Amino acid sequence: MYHAIVRRRIRGLFDAINRGDTQPILDAFAPEGEHVFLGADHALAGRRDRPESIRAWYQRLMALTPDIHFDLHRIDIAGTPWNTIASIEWTERNSGTDGIEMTNHGVHVVHLRWGKMTRLLILTDTIPLVSTLQRSAESSGGMSLAAPIDDRPGWPAN
Repeated sequence: MYHAIVRRRIRGLFDAINRGDTQPILDAFAPEGEHVFLGADHALAGRRDRPESIRAWYQRLMALTPDIHFDLHRIDIAGTPWNTIASIEWTERNSGTDGIEMTNHGVHVVHLRWGKMTRLLILTDTIPLVSTLQRSAESSGGMSLAAPIDDRPGWPAN
């Protein structure tokens, strides 16, 4: 039963992003939550562990990919309410700020404690992402080439 509730909540968070509403996912983070997007040197890379940095990252994501849409393929959940891990496999598409459609695939790995995200790790193919960011430099007003919002630079995560 618990895993079914988590699965439904995860679907709801992705549905909100698909509608352009980031508030539900921001509200889902624990105060000490960590948000990680793999990559070394692109506008969406980095590790954030402050709520204001996570909010700024989602604002940037929506500005760079205003029509972002996720199709979920698989959601696996393990653990108890005080120590839950979920993995979500997805396909994402967006038109970026330049209007050229891009498709990518990836996985979210989510750590939950009592219903709040303590860690979100986003793993995706960064080659098409970086290509899109570079291509849309002019149409994004340079935002797609901005430095990562990164509270704790370095990988692997400590």
